[in-house]
Amino acid sequence: MAHRGRPRTISINPEEFEVLVRRAVEGLPEQYRSLLKNVAVVVEAEPPRELLDELDLESEDDLLGLYAGTSLPSDSFFHPGGELPAKISIYRGPILRLCRTPEEVVQEVRDTVVHEIGHHFGLRDDEMPY
Repeated sequence: MAHRGRPRTISINPEEFEVLVRRAVEGLPEQYRSLLKNVAVVVEAEPPRELLDELDLESEDDLLGLYAGTSLPSDSFFHPGGELPAKISIYRGPILRLCRTPEEVVQEVRDTVVHEIGHHFGLRDDEMPY
C-alpha cells in the first residue's frame, strides 16, 4: 500500500553517498581540484540543530551543504595562524529527501559540492552558477 503525503526518501547507503561526493570532487578540472588540497570534504548525516538555529533556518532540509573556513581570496600571509583548515560538509539526509531519483541525487551532490567549493574560491551565493 502506498503512503500518501511526503514522498519516500531514496535509499542510498552512507558509503555509496560518500562515493558520489568523492566522484564530484574528482570530476572537477585539475586547476580547481589542486586548490582543494587543504580542504576537508566530509559527509554528515544531518546538519546540526545548533547550526540551523545559528543560520536562522527552520528545517534541516534547508541546508544541503556548508563551507566553513577562510576563502582563498581572504587568506593572506598576514592572516593569524592557529585556525582549523577549511571544511566542506555535505548533508546526506536533506539531499536524499529532496531528490526523487538516483540520477537527481548524483546531480544534486555535484551541484552542492561545486556550490560549496565556490565559497572556498570566494564566491557569494548570488554569484554561483546555480
